[in-house]
Amino acid sequence: MSSFPEAARPDALPAFTLEPGKPMPADLRGRVLALGNFDGVHRGHAELARVAGEMAARQGTSAAALTFEPHPRTVFRPQQPVFRLTPEPVKVALLASLGLTPSFVVPFDRAVAAIPAEAFVDDLLLGQLGAAGLVCGYDFHFGQGRTGSPEMLQARAGHVGIPVAVVPPFAFQGEPVSSTLVRTALEAGDVGHAAALLGRPWFVRGEVAHGDKRGRDLGYPTANMHLSHDCRLRFGIYAVRMKIDGAWHNGVASFGSRPTFDDGAPRLETFVFDFSGDLYGKTVDVAFVAFLRGEAKFDTREALIVQMDADSASARGILAATPAFLP
Repeated sequence: MSSFPEAARPDALPAFTLEPGKPMPADLRGRVLALGNFDGVHRGHAELARVAGEMAARQGTSAAALTFEPHPRTVFRPQQPVFRLTPEPVKVALLASLGLTPSFVVPFDRAVAAIPAEAFVDDLLLGQLGAAGLVCGYDFHFGQGRTGSPEMLQARAGHVGIPVAVVPPFAFQGEPVSSTLVRTALEAGDVGHAAALLGRPWFVRGEVAHGDKRGRDLGYPTANMHLSHDCRLRFGIYAVRMKIDGAWHNGVASFGSRPTFDDGAPRLETFVFDFSGDLYGKTVDVAFVAFLRGEAKFDTREALIVQMDADSASARGILAATPAFLP
């Protein structure tokens, strides 16, 4: 399993937000564009990046990504927002690590959704961006009523001599790879399966906030993070690694509502092994390595501490046997 790419950092290359009709800087035109939502940036997306890179080399240019924010499903079903695997800054960083840079971001709303597919190709991809080539997945659809298809893209762009590659379904170890399957794995707490599909452990990024200090009283001071409201990771205890100031540290984390205390809003609480620095206000990454157990309610403080001791020992053992991430 690969380690996290070095580009997956807060200072990674930014996205370039597209404004309809606005002229593009000359140095940003003429790229081979990989097209998609790219949520999760999984192994299938890496295959799109590989194909785009090879096409770009043949065309004598570089490869970039064209993606959409927010996720279209969230626009059309705001009452049921999609469980985002990679918010925009993380997605952009991961795409850059695959050689797709910059990421051209289309601000997605109902007006963009209503653009005819033909205009999307002619005005945006070929006109504004001056694409030298296009790469998409077999199931990529776009434009008003989702009438744009890979076949339509090949015909429309091919008519003016722009090559279009359509990447077939991608499988890893005989299993199809998709963002939906990654979400399903995480909802079940199967972070190992999610990592296999992604090509790296799934991670979240956020700022460490002040909590209620209960962990400190229990002998387990934790770094507290509030995850996105759409996060549907299974509640429970996980062996994790936290990236602090560029270095990975082992730890154990609880994600859930703390039933022993208050059944409050979901929160991620991470105890970092053998670490004593001040984390408040820092932006950190927490990578999920293994699921230990589900969330539980304990009758006494002593029973909880015994279980926390056992969880920490289990996490240390698992992490000791798991290769460390590269810088």
